[in-house]
Amino acid sequence: MVEMRGTSRRRVAVLGAGPAGMTAAYLLSKDPNVEVMVFEADSRVGGMAKSIDLWGQRVDIGPHRFFSDDPRVNSIWLELMGSDYSMVSRLTRIYFDKNFYYYPLKIFNVLSNIGIIQAALCVLSYVKERLFPRTRDPKSFEDWVISRFGERLFKIFFKTYSEKLWGISCKDLDADFAAQRIKKLSLFEAILNALKFKNNQHKTLVDEFAYPHAGTGEVYERMAQKVVQAGGQLFLSRPVKGLWTDGNKNTLGIELLDGEFLGFDHVISSIPLNKLVLSIKESPVEVRESALKLKFRNTIIVYLEVEGTGLFPDQWLYVHDSKLQTGRVTNFRNWVPEICQESGNTILAMEYWCYDDEQKWQLSDSDLIQLGMKEIRETGLIENRRIIQGEVLRIPRCYPVYQTGYKESLSLVENYLSEMSGLQVIGRYGAFKYNNQDHSILMGRLAAENILFQAKHNLWTINTDYEYQEASKIENTGLSHKKTGTEE
Repeated sequence: MVEMRGTSRRRVAVLGAGPAGMTAAYLLSKDPNVEVMVFEADSRVGGMAKSIDLWGQRVDIGPHRFFSDDPRVNSIWLELMGSDYSMVSRLTRIYFDKNFYYYPLKIFNVLSNIGIIQAALCVLSYVKERLFPRTRDPKSFEDWVISRFGERLFKIFFKTYSEKLWGISCKDLDADFAAQRIKKLSLFEAILNALKFKNNQHKTLVDEFAYPHAGTGEVYERMAQKVVQAGGQLFLSRPVKGLWTDGNKNTLGIELLDGEFLGFDHVISSIPLNKLVLSIKESPVEVRESALKLKFRNTIIVYLEVEGTGLFPDQWLYVHDSKLQTGRVTNFRNWVPEICQESGNTILAMEYWCYDDEQKWQLSDSDLIQLGMKEIRETGLIENRRIIQGEVLRIPRCYPVYQTGYKESLSLVENYLSEMSGLQVIGRYGAFKYNNQDHSILMGRLAAENILFQAKHNLWTINTDYEYQEASKIENTGLSHKKTGTEE
């Protein structure tokens, strides 16, 4: 069956109801001349930033904090949340070799854990790298980090965790990952911050963030409510088979799994980029081959309900210990009290990362829960507390993998999709960018502006480390503004 687009209102299909997709749909739905339809494969909105109800509490899909300097992003967030949020003081540490390291670094904590001799060797390693760099143009994540921190600190604080997350050697991970996530951080800056000679300005190290009282997913649930109230349509548990084109780079609409074709004037896609390309029957062979080279990493989350409270003070811990398979542990007791509701117990989330062909992805839920229980005991974090029950959540294609050479494949895909009329791709999945929430919200906003105001935003050029002239910050009382002196 084929349903052609109408003529009186512009019809827009939004594929995926994560932060990027829901933001675009929310803003488009405000215009009465736009008909919005959102298609989401999951049973609820929010994507990786959704919240779920579990054992009488509310939890997220791992740790999700919200922080942005961009007033275009913050204004949307506050418009939805009003006063239903709290500012949370961040505490995150690194677990390595039975010790805990504060993140950001605190100099005396580091010294007490690794000792003065090891600390001196780390400094010498850094000095050696500055005087005799292994390369002046680092291409890999390993070379980039060593050039900033030295080889010894790279092995302590970066290597094991990064290889757990990506499943490849740091030598095979592109330097783009470091450039996007830790671009302006250096050992010198970290030491100054640790000694309190400099106020921490690095975005990944902010010590306070805004958090909704009903969990991170509340933002996107409210967006969904607003879309429906405005007359838009939301289809959950409704995956899309692919794009419908005329064979000449013109997007006509979408094809559903049952073979039905729906016509649209615009399609905004936040589904995985490689999946989108493969769904276009007319896409050239070389573009399809490039899309297949773009890999995503899966996440398995093992939730454990542990008896009592007061286990450890962090919101989350980075697990750098090579003896443990888990890479991160989130303690939902330490976010806002509202998500714990009336429960007197603690929910922990243990993250495991893998590809489709790895054995871990094939393990049964019971085996994964046993693995999580065993490893959380080994950390000593819960002492002898009773583990009441466990639950497993599998999230395929969570992280775009910046494997060496990915830019060439991505460039070919970008060029092909950019030539297609009526199509925009956004979000972590859709644009193959390692976005945070704020960046995905911005992409959704700009995609909506391209339709509503005929703006010419090139979404491919937006980087996760963008800057702008006007800056703002969410505080307990709302939004505060400041000048940054930087150019957009």
